[in-house]
Amino acid sequence: MPRNELGIVNLTPLEDKPVSRNSRPTHPDGRSRFVSVVVAAVLVIVLVTAYIGVRLMTAPAEQDYVGNGNGVVELVEIAPGSSVSALGPELVERGIVKSNSAFQRAASENSDAANVQPGYYRLEGEMSAEAAVAALLDPGHKVELLQVQPGATINDVVVVGGSTRLGIFSQISQLACGQAANSNCVTVAKLNDAAAFTPPAELGVPEWAIDQVTARGTDPRRIEGLIAPGEYVVNPTAQAKDILRELLTKSAKVWDETGIIDKASQSQFTPYELLTAASLVERESPAGEFRKVARVIVNRLAVPMRLEFDSTVNYDLADQEVATTDEDRARVTAWNTYAADGLPATPIASPSVEALEAMEDPEPGDWLFFVTVDQDGTTVFNNTFEEHMNSTGQAVDNGVLDSQREQ
Repeated sequence: MPRNELGIVNLTPLEDKPVSRNSRPTHPDGRSRFVSVVVAAVLVIVLVTAYIGVRLMTAPAEQDYVGNGNGVVELVEIAPGSSVSALGPELVERGIVKSNSAFQRAASENSDAANVQPGYYRLEGEMSAEAAVAALLDPGHKVELLQVQPGATINDVVVVGGSTRLGIFSQISQLACGQAANSNCVTVAKLNDAAAFTPPAELGVPEWAIDQVTARGTDPRRIEGLIAPGEYVVNPTAQAKDILRELLTKSAKVWDETGIIDKASQSQFTPYELLTAASLVERESPAGEFRKVARVIVNRLAVPMRLEFDSTVNYDLADQEVATTDEDRARVTAWNTYAADGLPATPIASPSVEALEAMEDPEPGDWLFFVTVDQDGTTVFNNTFEEHMNSTGQAVDNGVLDSQREQ
């Protein structure tokens, strides 16, 4: 080692000493920095978690009304193919439930919600979400369907010795008004006015029936037979003409699905005449004999000879029964086929699809007469008048043609 003048060894300061290539520099503060980063990250997580917890604890409760409603009836519709949950936004907008979130929760928690039936339901304003869902699943809150039976008529029918059979208009009015009819609901009078004075096209009358309906002037019965048998949802709050338009539009589709236009072009009838004849089949035929009665109609018109159906006599009578009188059969009306040739001016009832299809494809045969001969509904078809009179005698003997009118 080099020495100085005093003989002392000359040492090189540490910081000036060269560093070997194989040695690594050391950082005394590296561990501290790592720990600081970890602590900071943990602190951020803790703060975020605490913030979320505070927000959840201080968030406002889900908005919902309490109870079963305020007594103000609100009518809502579940359309075919729709669901309970789809009603949420509308119910909120109309003030029936407080919030959509509460309603969706109530619907999801009710296991029967998926089984809701289409139709109109009576709810109330300001219902709890749970109460609203329960009401939509309660048959007691559902507005009844209009049931149009085969052979139904626009007007009521009073049966001699029996009861009154409600007509389609009376049924509609009962659904719309309940037991307490008032000036704000759809009455029979309003339905009659709508049927009589609304242009047929606006009522949904099919194009092939417009001329015949128009020809009947302002008689409400001009739309007789055009409402097909079936079940219908009727909006009780709708106007009379809107209700009739809905029924007639849907019915027109039913008739068209039978191929009525094409079948008419292949026969001697127009589509409207096919429907009219089908109404006679409906009112005259026992079960299982529709196509045979249809053949009698075709054969008689081809002869030609009068149809002479008691159902056409009854149509314009205040009191009806199977056994018509000589006086009634002599009355000249737009429907009485004893007093006039051909078909009635309009259908005399709503025919079933089965009756219409019978007229579109009658049973082969040469029958001209038929009569029900016993209380079981046995019907005999004959080719000659003499045979028919013998069968009619059986009907008389079996009490089928006995009158219930007071003598």
